[in-house]
Amino acid sequence: MEVAKITSKGQITIPVAIRKSMKLKDGDKVLFIPDGDRYYVENAAMVAIHRMPEAFSGEAERLGLENEDDVARMVKEIRRDRWENSHADHA
Repeated sequence: MEVAKITSKGQITIPVAIRKSMKLKDGDKVLFIPDGDRYYVENAAMVAIHRMPEAFSGEAERLGLENEDDVARMVKEIRRDRWENSHADHA
């Protein structure tokens, strides 16, 4: 068990062992997740990575993407459209 002291500004220093185990680096953000009368501290980047599949659920179907070739084709179309739009004024 680790202990951290709260400063007058409400700040704490996360002990080194905990930062290492949570893979936290300078500048990283943490989430405070309530659970009843307790809070869990999580690495915000890791939470985002774990939630990505849920966030993107159904998007492939909505865009009509069935396989990697469809994704590659869509990327090429977007790049072409952006190139054409950025060079339209120079024509």
